[in-house]
Amino acid sequence: MSRNIAKCGENMFEINTKFSSRSREQVRKLQEDYREAVSTVHEQKSLITQLEEDLRNVNALSSMFRGDAEGEPGPADANSEAMANIVKEVAPVSPSLAPGEHGAGSKSAADSLLPIVQSQRERYRLRAQELEAQTLSQQQQVTVLQNEMDKLRSDNVKLYEKIRFLQSYPVKGGAPDDVTSSYSSQYEERLDPFTSFSRKERQRRYLELKPYDKITLSMGRLIMGNKTARAFAFFYTLILHLLVFLVLYKLAHTESCKRDMMADWHERYAEHMMKVHGAKEPPHDS
Repeated sequence: MSRNIAKCGENMFEINTKFSSRSREQVRKLQEDYREAVSTVHEQKSLITQLEEDLRNVNALSSMFRGDAEGEPGPADANSEAMANIVKEVAPVSPSLAPGEHGAGSKSAADSLLPIVQSQRERYRLRAQELEAQTLSQQQQVTVLQNEMDKLRSDNVKLYEKIRFLQSYPVKGGAPDDVTSSYSSQYEERLDPFTSFSRKERQRRYLELKPYDKITLSMGRLIMGNKTARAFAFFYTLILHLLVFLVLYKLAHTESCKRDMMADWHERYAEHMMKVHGAKEPPHDS
């Protein structure tokens, strides 16, 4: 029964993992759509600003065709003056028209151009509002999917905890797959966050060591972490110390023997000299 429960837990774990991957893909797609919508909104806003500026310049068209005899002022600024000059060059007035016809034609041209620009501006404004609404909706969807991903990740960790509990029973099972291994680290970190922190600190301190310190530390870890290596190091150290003590004892004994032999030889030589030359007395002067 425990095997069936473990299998059911693993199946639920795989289903949540697949759903999490699909949610991650949806989040990525929504983020791309969100960036595209934001860029489009910025572009539309710039176009609206340009259209508003053009509308302000169009207001100077009526003053472009009025004569100086009417006493009206000229264009308001340099941009309006430039806009009026461009319109004059593009649409020159026919010389056969009377002054009254000239003023009526210019006014009708300005009146016909203004609704077109206003309708285009209104269309861009509505499009920008739609894009802003889509952007807000996509941002909300991204937030919801992100929350779902966090919840699924937490559920996967809990399912892995249950799988570990079921695997504690003496049941033959297969080797853990990559998905289980990926969530095992999160499970261990969730149990004790200080362990992960201390592990990272040890790794940082190890990277700051000098090369010879790293070699010494690695050798120490190798010896202390292996039973055979510990036994070899113990007997090697013991034999090495015994060999050193034996060599020192041999040297000390050899020097002592040499001193004793030299003293014995000196004594024998003195006795020999006394026996051979000691009885003879030196000659006396008469």
